[in-house]
Amino acid sequence: MVVLVVGVVLFELIRRAIVETGNPHFVPALILLGAAVIPTAFVTFVAGRRLVFAVSSGTVLLTALIGGVIGVVTAGLLEYGTLRRLGVLPMVGVGLIEEFAKLIVPAALLLVLRRDRHPADGLLLGVACGAGFAVLETMGYAFVVLIQSQGNLDVVDNVLFSRGILSPAAHMAWTALAAAALWRAASERWHPAAVGRFVGVFVLVVALHTAWDLSGSTAAYVVLAVISLALLAVTSHHLAAPHRRDPVPTRPVPV
Repeated sequence: MVVLVVGVVLFELIRRAIVETGNPHFVPALILLGAAVIPTAFVTFVAGRRLVFAVSSGTVLLTALIGGVIGVVTAGLLEYGTLRRLGVLPMVGVGLIEEFAKLIVPAALLLVLRRDRHPADGLLLGVACGAGFAVLETMGYAFVVLIQSQGNLDVVDNVLFSRGILSPAAHMAWTALAAAALWRAASERWHPAAVGRFVGVFVLVVALHTAWDLSGSTAAYVVLAVISLALLAVTSHHLAAPHRRDPVPTRPVPV
């Protein structure tokens, strides 16, 4: 809550400075803050839950930064290449590409963090990577709208608010679910059942992403947001460990 309140206050201070002075040098800061406040607050909120995380705050921060950049660039290049070859990229293709791109860094960290892997860490890193992706994507949309509207701050505010308020229930929740399932599969030594669960979760988040992109009504967004956040809450509750970090049970390896 503190992060959210402070961020909103800073955003409003910058906005008032632009209105009163007309100085365009403040606009990048306005877009950055407007895009980052809610995702940052949500990452902080998840990090403060009853889950016992082993990853450091520095790792979470780097995941948000590097994962966001790699995710956005990878998704953009793949979508552009597919559009050139196929002409029209189906919405399911967009969802598949973006959900894959956001998992690159959480998956790569499995190669670095080989000990004490736990799906709770995957969930937090997924939230962070989804946040970084959402921030950069929102900044891009806000910049385009700023140019198209010839500097209309009200239009920019609407984009920043709508995309910011929905980001926890969209990119952040979906990547968290997929990353938690991926890390659980790794903690269970890639047992076929665990890999199958990950595939099922990944298909689910792609389906939610696709439904989100295809829906054009506020009611549909609300329903999808409730479903996504409910799945995230159930997963978090299942992984919660108030007193200790219990190892994920592993299946015996056949000999």
